[in-house]
Amino acid sequence: MLEMKLAGIVLDAATRSPIVLLRDSTERRQLPIFIGQDQARAIINALENQVPPRPLTHDLMVNVLDEWDMELERVVIHSLHDNTFYAILTLKQGGKTREVDARPSDAIALALRTDSPILVMEEVIADASIPVDRDADEAERKEFRNFIANLSPRDFTEQGQLGSNSED
Repeated sequence: MLEMKLAGIVLDAATRSPIVLLRDSTERRQLPIFIGQDQARAIINALENQVPPRPLTHDLMVNVLDEWDMELERVVIHSLHDNTFYAILTLKQGGKTREVDARPSDAIALALRTDSPILVMEEVIADASIPVDRDADEAERKEFRNFIANLSPRDFTEQGQLGSNSED
């Protein structure tokens, strides 16, 4: 699992649907997730630290967690099926931990309000992320190809000998 941060919310050019963008810590991969208008507003409210006069759904959930001495330990976006992302909330109360199914948009809105980490499974990132910096990706690929091209069988035997001598 990789921790990702909210990079922002954008609108799809064709459909005008909101898309939440999560970005990895290296700022090299971005995960776009289409969300509804209401969830986009809830996320923007959390980003802007807006407090409504009466609790909205996500604020209500945070209030319930607080009243019951529960902590949102983390949010995990764990799978993608038929263009639908799936997430869980990991809740902790005392010594017990529970996982609750959630839409990623709701999970992100709660994570922002509770300062909880947003984690994404590597398989989801591999399947659905987009590169942010194509030039850096290409430079990394080129560097790796050069490294592989300059390896010799002797490099592997020297590594093996170093490893076995260091444990004696």
